[in-house]
Parts: sequence; C-alpha cells; structure tokens
Amino acid sequence: MAFIDEIKIHASAGRGGNGVVRWRQEKFIPKGGPAGGDAGRGGNFYVQAVRDIHVLSKYKAKKSFSAERGEDGSNKSLHGKNGEDFYLDLPLGTIITNTETEEKWQLTEEGQKIMLLKGGYGGFGNEHFKSSTNTTPKEWRPGEEGEKGDFKIELELFADIGLIGLPNAGKSSLLNSLTNADAKVGDYAFTTLDPNLGDFYGYIIADIPGVIEGASEGKGLGVKFLRHIKRTKMLAHLISFENLSNGSAGMMKVYKEIRKELIKYDKKLDLGLEGLSQKEEIIVLTKTDVFNDQKIIDREVKKFEKLGEKVFVISLFDDKMVKKFRDELVKILKKK
Repeated sequence: MAFIDEIKIHASAGRGGNGVVRWRQEKFIPKGGPAGGDAGRGGNFYVQAVRDIHVLSKYKAKKSFSAERGEDGSNKSLHGKNGEDFYLDLPLGTIITNTETEEKWQLTEEGQKIMLLKGGYGGFGNEHFKSSTNTTPKEWRPGEEGEKGDFKIELELFADIGLIGLPNAGKSSLLNSLTNADAKVGDYAFTTLDPNLGDFYGYIIADIPGVIEGASEGKGLGVKFLRHIKRTKMLAHLISFENLSNGSAGMMKVYKEIRKELIKYDKKLDLGLEGLSQKEEIIVLTKTDVFNDQKIIDREVKKFEKLGEKVFVISLFDDKMVKKFRDELVKILKKK
C-alpha cells in the first residue's frame, strides 16, 4: 500500500429538511387547524484524529463526503429527524486547510474532534406561523443548505524519534532492526521515498526520507523530509562510516551539512525555539563494519562527543551492539 500524506477533498454538511403544510383532520373539528411540523437540521461535518498513519489511503478513490440531510417535517405537528453527523477519520498530526478561506485546523491528540462545517437549519412547517390573527397559515419554509468547502489535508507525522541523515546512512536498516517495520532497503540513494514507521515498545520511530544539501530549498526530497520531521519529538542523526572512505567529505562535515539545512529551514519559516535545529538529538554512527581499525572508530567518536550529544556506535551485523543500543534507547524514551 502506497503511503499517502496529502489529499484534497470536497465536503458538505447536511441540508436541513423542509417544513410542510398539513392540517388537522379530526372528527368533530371540521375546520381543523395547522399541523405541519418543522424539519430536522442537516448533519454537521467533523474530522477526528485516529492513530492510523495509513488511513488517508482509504480516500484515494473517493474525494467527496457529506453529512446526512435533515428529515422533512410531517403531519400531526411531527418534527423531522436531524440528519446524522459525518465523521471523517484522519491521522494524528493532520493539518486541514480550507482552500478558499485559508483557515487551518490541526489534529494534535488522539480522539480529537473538530467541526469543519455546520449543517443547515430545518425549515418551518405551517404550524410555526399560527397566530391569533393567522389561524390558517399556509406558509412554510424550506430547509437551509449546509455549509460546503474544499479542503487540503496534509499529514505531518507525529513520532517519538525521527531517524535523519543523508541517503544510505542506514536509517531503514536500523528501523527494521529495532521494529517490525519491514522498510525497503537498497544500496542506492533515496531508497526511502516516503516515511516508514515502526512500533518500538509503544514508541513510534519514523525513518524520514533522505535529505541532501539544498533540502531547505526543495532539492531532493527536501521539503517532504523537513515537513515530516517538524513534529518529531527527538532526532536520531545517523552518519555512516562510509563517509571516511572513497575520498568522501568526512563524517563531521556530513553531520554539519544536515545541521545547516535544519537551521536554514528554521530561519525560512521563522520557527525560532520551536525549530528543527532546536530538537533534542542523539548521534548514531553507523556501518562500523566498513573499518576494522578501532583507532579510527574511537577517533570519530571523540569528535562527536565534543558536541555534547549522546553518541552511539552501531553495526547492524553485531547483535550485541544492536541490543545495547535498543536498551539505551528505551531508557532515553522513558525519561520523556
């Protein structure tokens, strides 16, 4: 199933039912009287947050949704039934934008409900217009149209940890080792075209699509990458030891390159202390199997420890390393 994080829909609240003209027809009351009941209101249109990251894929084919129409009034002064409200399930972390008014809403808590559109009022039956001077009213009122609108729905992932780093840093492989995500892995750039999620003892880990220099300006998968990590509580920055081989720039330079993109993005959106570059971070040095020289590994670790962040070294081919990292990660998350 393809991951969908953005859709557009047309939504309608329910129309109110129509009032009616009816007359009492009872024995011994030859002239009768007005007995047309009022109509029911149309159903409201709601969105509600669910903890299902793939729920938008259900709406791939259907893009128009509406609440139920109110029931018309009836004879014997009976009131029409109100239309059923409509609830559209959306993933936790969704931003909904009215494309005409630009009004925005955010779903930030599981179970949260927001009314986007109000149903139309039901019309009045002729009994509503009865008075001492108008004993046989023939007036009635139709129901009002419900509110309508076009909406853009964008998912910004909520995750406890976001795995970030250049393409091929080992993010998908690490996610698969820690969870049962079964993320696609390949020896080429941009294997991950969409975020992958995994459940880690009840915590959500997101493997975010790779970023390159210029991501804050939209290069590569930049905008998509940055949009998703904006709502991640903590970042795990992966840097591969492969960056020391084949004439590569070096691990610290790669790390600073990603940091630079985060800072540029923060400034571009004026995020300040809420920005990506301000999130708590751990550093994970991956693919130690590239080198057999422990001195080289220790040298790089010391460089990153000087940054003041927690630094982990891991090889996915070493079960003890993976277990140790898993145990440490659980301790960090429990403190949140």
